[in-house]
Amino acid sequence: MGHWLHRNIVEPGKLPLLLALTAFVLTFLITRVITRLIRAGKGPFGNVKAGGLHIHHVVPGVVLTVTGGFGAVASARHGFGSAVFAVVFGIGAGLVLDEFALILHLDDVYWSEEGRKSVEVVVLTAALVGLMLAGFSPFGVDDMTQQELQDRGGVITTVGINFLFALLVLSKGKTRMAIFSVIVPLVGLIGLVRLARPGSPWARRFYRRRPRARARSVLRAYHHDRRWAGPRRRFQDWIGGKPDPAPVLPLERR
Repeated sequence: MGHWLHRNIVEPGKLPLLLALTAFVLTFLITRVITRLIRAGKGPFGNVKAGGLHIHHVVPGVVLTVTGGFGAVASARHGFGSAVFAVVFGIGAGLVLDEFALILHLDDVYWSEEGRKSVEVVVLTAALVGLMLAGFSPFGVDDMTQQELQDRGGVITTVGINFLFALLVLSKGKTRMAIFSVIVPLVGLIGLVRLARPGSPWARRFYRRRPRARARSVLRAYHHDRRWAGPRRRFQDWIGGKPDPAPVLPLERR
């Protein structure tokens, strides 16, 4: 394990990326735990306010991201400084993307249905960075054997094919499956052989003159959403917290 870590992480200069990803994921998880405790009124934590103004954690996140980013650019890939700035950047990025929905909507939608976009963006970011970290890079590694070159070439080829599959699956309107097809080898084949979702670019292009395919696409999407809506919602609630119920608007008098 130590030899693998040195050859594939430390020697190619990927240690800062590993530290940044670890800090990113841990910051997101810790932040979600703290915000849930604040929401439930438990624990010693509370909202940060200055003069009656609620300071969202995206604010220190931006500061840490800028500091860590510029520090990482100014430092080399090896050394104590690069490791410290990588951790600072990962913490800042975790705080910022945890409130991605707030930036997108320019509104405090953290505990609303729109706030789920923050969790999705965090998961996607962690998956893509993990893919970059796990991908074997021949650059920066000295005295590689022929077997190592073949192994790394095979991994790079597999990742490239998976990425192509992901683009095709994404054109079929299956975003989550496209993400997993990048991470898990050949998962995109399942999305390729199945019908596209109605309204997707693939459906508009290839189902335009195929009414039976359009009808099957609509029916399959309906059954799929009905079957998985409950489990998907419970999983999202488990990660990001259950959103507040939508307010009931009073009926307009006539």
